[in-house]
Amino acid sequence: MALSIVLGPRLGKFGPDGKVRAFPAHNIAFVVIGTFILLFGWMGFNPGSTLGATDLRISVIAINTNLAAIMGSATAMLFWYWKFGKPDISMACNGMLAGLVAITAPCAFVGPTSAVIIGILAGLVVCLGVLFNDNVAKIDDPCGAISVHGYCGFLGAISLGLFADGTYGAGWNGVGATSYLGQAGRGVTGLLYGDTKQFLTQVMGAVIVAVWAFGATFIVFKIVNAVKSMRVSKDVEEAGLDVPEFGLAAYPEDALHATEA
Repeated sequence: MALSIVLGPRLGKFGPDGKVRAFPAHNIAFVVIGTFILLFGWMGFNPGSTLGATDLRISVIAINTNLAAIMGSATAMLFWYWKFGKPDISMACNGMLAGLVAITAPCAFVGPTSAVIIGILAGLVVCLGVLFNDNVAKIDDPCGAISVHGYCGFLGAISLGLFADGTYGAGWNGVGATSYLGQAGRGVTGLLYGDTKQFLTQVMGAVIVAVWAFGATFIVFKIVNAVKSMRVSKDVEEAGLDVPEFGLAAYPEDALHATEA
């Protein structure tokens, strides 16, 4: 978000009247394939982060991760269909990633029903985040990355403080080593299951991380941009950065067809 603000929107993103112009993906098949590659990678990211499978919690994490991804994708597609009359496959992909991001923090500490709810919330948040960035904040967010990783990451941190059910994490950071909420061996517990402090801790942590990450990044990019502009010239942006920046056409067949025409 900080870099998007410093760079400003891409040429043509907003019309003279401020109306948003969507930049369609060049290859929807690649979008879907890339999303499923990320889903596959998340199976190593979430279950693999336990660094141990002997307590079988790894299976719960895998199921929760998939449930949130599925519900995030379905919710985003249904919301877009309700809002604009067409089910947008790219938003469905963003919804899947949103569900994956939102379940990452609480994946080991919540049950499957909570994972479904978190996925639904993430699907809504990513759609509303895209609409907010475009229509209210006027921030050009290519691929919806700010909504997926920023807004839904924040949601994920808070979700742990809401939905953690106490079945896992006993003794973590000294919590519940002997007794926790009047019960020995109880794990991390969220607001809906009786622990207000865990929820407040998650909110505080999420806010601090967001303020620090945005603030520090904004300052660094402002300084770098003041020393040397990070934005390419108008001509280069209109022609494409492939040849000027990398010396190679990304889509040579397009140039071929244009020459033939």
